[in-house]
Amino acid sequence: MNNKGTILRYEHFNNLTNWSVAGVISQSISYNIKYKLVPIGQFLTRNRNVIDIDDETIYTQITLKINNGGVVERGKKKGIEIGTKKQIVVKKGQFVFSKIDARNGAFGIIPEGLDGAIVTNDFPVFDINETIINPTFLLLVTTTKAFVKFAQSCSSGTTNRQRIDVNQFLSQKIPIPSLEEQNVIVAAYKNSISLADQYERQAEQTSNTIETYLLEELGLNTTLSTHEHGRSKYHYLYLVNMKDILDRWDIYNVANSIFNILGRAKYPIVSIGNTYNFITRTWRKKGEVFRYVELGDVSPLYGITNAQTLETKKAPSRATQTIQAKDLIVGTTRPYLKRFAIVTDEYANNVCSSGFQVIAPDTSYNLQFLYEFMMTQVATKQFEYYMTGALYPAITNKELRKIQIPLPPLDVQNEIVAQINEQKALVKQLKHKAKEIRENALKEFEKEIFE
Repeated sequence: MNNKGTILRYEHFNNLTNWSVAGVISQSISYNIKYKLVPIGQFLTRNRNVIDIDDETIYTQITLKINNGGVVERGKKKGIEIGTKKQIVVKKGQFVFSKIDARNGAFGIIPEGLDGAIVTNDFPVFDINETIINPTFLLLVTTTKAFVKFAQSCSSGTTNRQRIDVNQFLSQKIPIPSLEEQNVIVAAYKNSISLADQYERQAEQTSNTIETYLLEELGLNTTLSTHEHGRSKYHYLYLVNMKDILDRWDIYNVANSIFNILGRAKYPIVSIGNTYNFITRTWRKKGEVFRYVELGDVSPLYGITNAQTLETKKAPSRATQTIQAKDLIVGTTRPYLKRFAIVTDEYANNVCSSGFQVIAPDTSYNLQFLYEFMMTQVATKQFEYYMTGALYPAITNKELRKIQIPLPPLDVQNEIVAQINEQKALVKQLKHKAKEIRENALKEFEKEIFE
């Protein structure tokens, strides 16, 4: 019998919080020995401010995001719609976690905006003794991989409904430097996060200038107000000529304003159906497996992010067409979600959903120029005008072809795209820098408290 790596370990009986070997072993996190280890229960006190839900009162409910995403509003409900009639009222600054998702890093501090919200008993709430621990320091400890691993070890139940043992959680010891040392550690972390935020704001500002730049280059320097799902809202009387009214008399005829805006363009206006190569490459269902791109696999920020490998005999009914590198695919269901992408080499010869319209490249135009225009508000307002359906609004192939675009000469298209790509490269660099700073800030914290 190979005993390599096997150890005999003794534990004091009064240190045992359960009879799980995995639980006992994982409790021994290798914290820095220069700091005193203190049980969490010494500075967290369970708060059970339970109320009876009144049917006529509107309550704010909260939830916690996993991976230490924090406490967020879940929504507002009238008491009569809430099934559990006894709930806990939370206060700003309290510590809270999800019994079910603690193993996934669902810990947080109640923010000021959610003071007075309610949670069920599945979200234990605690008052923090701030004379012992800085709340941010506590949150940072619970952010570490070692602590999340501990939370996983003291969760039990079926796979999808495992709940953390609260008593075992409160018995876990963590390093507690002096408050002064904690404050220094937290300040260093916050300074790094502040710098990361600064880079992210720069990235967002740079990204926002891309659309402004494109529209200005086309002579369409305009801002259209929007509300939910990108639909237009107007707060003024808008006059149009009778000849400009095309085919609709309803109050929500955004086309008139959009077409008037397009009329200001520096370049000739064309419909994309008459200018670009709309194509359908029918998939012949060859081979045992295929890679499938559906609508949810396309992000307006990152393009195609995934392709599932599926058995050909189990192909979804919407798996109908193939795509090639440099194609533009346009998600026609809820087009305001901007599920558009230029196909990269990684996804060449994949199959895509019939929910996409495929437009092929050609030497007579720059297809990325069309992509960039379709990401603008001027294109979105045209999608809104032409799309139909209430539950799943979509734009048909026929109506998509009617979308109008100012079309500069090819050399101007290339110049505009080159400028946009420079801006996108800068955005990517800024976001990478912000991510790097955040990761390093957490590493520096872990280096301070772990051996």
